[in-house]
Amino acid sequence: MQTQWQGQSRGPRRRPGPTGRGRRPTPPRLAATRRALRALAPALPRPTAKRALDLALGSALLILAAPLLAAAALTLAAQRGSGGVLTRSTRLGADGRPFVLRSLHTRRLRLHVISRLPHVVRGELSLVGPAPLAPGDVRGRPAGARDWRLELKPGLTGLAQIRHRSAMPWDEPDLLDQHYAEHHRPGLDLAILAEAVGAPLYRAARSLAGRGKADLSDTDHRRPGYRTAE
Repeated sequence: MQTQWQGQSRGPRRRPGPTGRGRRPTPPRLAATRRALRALAPALPRPTAKRALDLALGSALLILAAPLLAAAALTLAAQRGSGGVLTRSTRLGADGRPFVLRSLHTRRLRLHVISRLPHVVRGELSLVGPAPLAPGDVRGRPAGARDWRLELKPGLTGLAQIRHRSAMPWDEPDLLDQHYAEHHRPGLDLAILAEAVGAPLYRAARSLAGRGKADLSDTDHRRPGYRTAE
């Protein structure tokens, strides 16, 4: 009996699956779909931390600013009539791709900058980055072998914008933008945004405080019948 069992050939055995049964072969159509997805996955852009910050904070700012932008647009429409409320200009984005930049036709309260938030949500602009340049601008020509302007999107504000009033001789816009391109990170973006928002508020508070002190003259507090010595 032992010799009989040893002489019998055994075929290939299937490995038991989770339920104790052998695995079923994958349908050809499903296998082809999986192969197509694996081939497409490396080509899909992965969201970066900078893009996540732009999308989250840009969407929140756009929702908060929507009533103000709508009121400004209605006011401009009433004042300008057929002149239009938006300015349109061609700018270069990341990788040199052109896009049409739309802004409110006003600079009060920096509404022309705030009105560009839809470009941030769509991914044409970033909250922080170098200034968007027009095609043919000499500043867009690389000075060296590396064209750092093509590596990131232009922004609503940037390191050069918040330091443009500095008296330091090395704070040139191109050098500041290049420094940002080489060292940008979410923490630096938040610091630039905080200064871009905080500096105008600080100047406005100082202006109001100075105006208040100027209004409090000595004449306002003189007692009745007071006369200056001759």
